[in-house]
Amino acid sequence: MKRKNLLQSFSASRRELLRRSAALAGGIAAASALPRAALAARENELTVYCWEGYNSDKVLDPFRTEFDCDVRAQGLISDPDAVNQLRAGDTKIWDVINLNNSWGRRQLYPENLIVPLDQERFRPHWDMMLPEFKWPYHWAMSEDGKELLGNIQRFGPSGMNVDTNVVSVEMAEDQGYNLFLEDDFAGKYAVLKYDDWAIMHTALAAGFSPFRKLTDDEIGRFETVMRKIITNAAFVSDDLNAIALGVINGSISASFPGSVYTVSTARYDGNPHFTCVVPKNGPAELGGKNGVCWMELTSLVNNPQLSPRGADFLEYVLRPEVCKNVAFAEGTFNPVAQMGDPRVMEQFSTEELDAFQWDRMPELMARCADFDDIPDYPKLHAIFTTALREKGA
Repeated sequence: MKRKNLLQSFSASRRELLRRSAALAGGIAAASALPRAALAARENELTVYCWEGYNSDKVLDPFRTEFDCDVRAQGLISDPDAVNQLRAGDTKIWDVINLNNSWGRRQLYPENLIVPLDQERFRPHWDMMLPEFKWPYHWAMSEDGKELLGNIQRFGPSGMNVDTNVVSVEMAEDQGYNLFLEDDFAGKYAVLKYDDWAIMHTALAAGFSPFRKLTDDEIGRFETVMRKIITNAAFVSDDLNAIALGVINGSISASFPGSVYTVSTARYDGNPHFTCVVPKNGPAELGGKNGVCWMELTSLVNNPQLSPRGADFLEYVLRPEVCKNVAFAEGTFNPVAQMGDPRVMEQFSTEELDAFQWDRMPELMARCADFDDIPDYPKLHAIFTTALREKGA
């Protein structure tokens, strides 16, 4: 297989609850009761709003051909921004939305922004899943467990990335995020400017869970840790490949935060010494877990003229060969939940599995808490943006 050089890789920029009301049922009924002419008008159209990968021509071109469909896809780099766009009326634009796991269950479905999938059609596909994602997987279901909200496909653990030629796996596991708080490590790492992830891992570095309301003292501690991590960084970037190149050329030795997702292309490009590590000994309230694992949920938007090709697309990406294309799209490589199916597993070479550290995946995932809502996100995000501004980043 011919590899892309890392310099040519796609640069990935990159996941208050409202109560569910009677409007939800009305919205779904209204969508299903649209005149046939309105639905027919979009039989050959599909719009997809997604994290990078599903917008790859490698994924979309075969679908375009098979379904004789005009597909428009746009990448996103922020779950909260994407949700706010749907709230502002972009449900009229998109048919398919792809976000990190908690958004569908916590906000999109309760706010009538997505519609449930046909369980008779989609439940059989869950036989493909790895054991930890088997039916009924809670992040794919509504809070009451009755509705299927989308497909779970790509997933992965997040902690930090290190150059093991400089920082051993054992040292990174034992020292954890304290590594980035040591004065003698200043200028030797980069900060990956993915807002949610920097915020979650800074809370972990400060010693508590980001997935609950914080006390004033904890917010003060968060600010102290965030400012130090940002201030002492060699640079801050939302370009994972720029950070990887810094490790490869020796100008830095680590990334905060870092995941299998952000290091996989560098590893596949011949740099196995750049690796994801999830530290040991996290907050007791998280059962000692010290990383965050994400699972993407791909759902149907509550578009008043929802394209019938939306459900076709959600089923199409579950084909074994398409699962592989989703896992190995341009820019980032990720495991997929359908790797519980031998037909999917046989698509991957040993080298490809090593790119996303498949041999260590169970261990890394076991050290991670599930991605979830961050109740104090506005306050913590304001601290983050202030620290970036002071850094000039």
